[in-house]
Amino acid sequence: MSARPPRIRPGNLRDLGLVNGLLARALGAASGGPPPNIFLTLGRHRSLFRKWLLFAGGLMPGGELKRSESELVILGVAHTMRCAYEWDHHERLAKRAGVSEEAIACVRQGNFEAECFTAREKAFLQACQDLYDRREILEDTWRALVELATEVEIIELCMLVGHYQMLAMTLNTLRVPLDPR
Repeated sequence: MSARPPRIRPGNLRDLGLVNGLLARALGAASGGPPPNIFLTLGRHRSLFRKWLLFAGGLMPGGELKRSESELVILGVAHTMRCAYEWDHHERLAKRAGVSEEAIACVRQGNFEAECFTAREKAFLQACQDLYDRREILEDTWRALVELATEVEIIELCMLVGHYQMLAMTLNTLRVPLDPR
């Protein structure tokens, strides 16, 4: 993905407008760097960007799932969707949230059944795979989830996976360039 030129380039303050430019700058500063290309690109759609940020923030970091679980799920989605931007961005966030190097390596390889995962994490990752493959959670995975998570957490899991699949499709299609390290 990063070798191909962006279809819509990351914008500047004039492209984003004052509010989105300040939001992008603040979000970059919160993560310890310049504004990420995801915000500089999506921020070009001035009104949708702010609505999307509110929704996305309600899922992560504002959701009910533990941050490490959310990040593991997002990596699972990035793997299945083959989204280099999402992977690169969330691998760093996953490490900060306490996801082990071993777990990250297993997700990168698509090994969602590895011994390093708890039963709950395995069920969450299998839900990612089910939703990618079949567009719904299959019965065996559902039974595992019901035993390991609350109804609210399962709803959030479905929304988290769906959101990051949508985002991966957008990032891949627009060819958003990786952020500088």
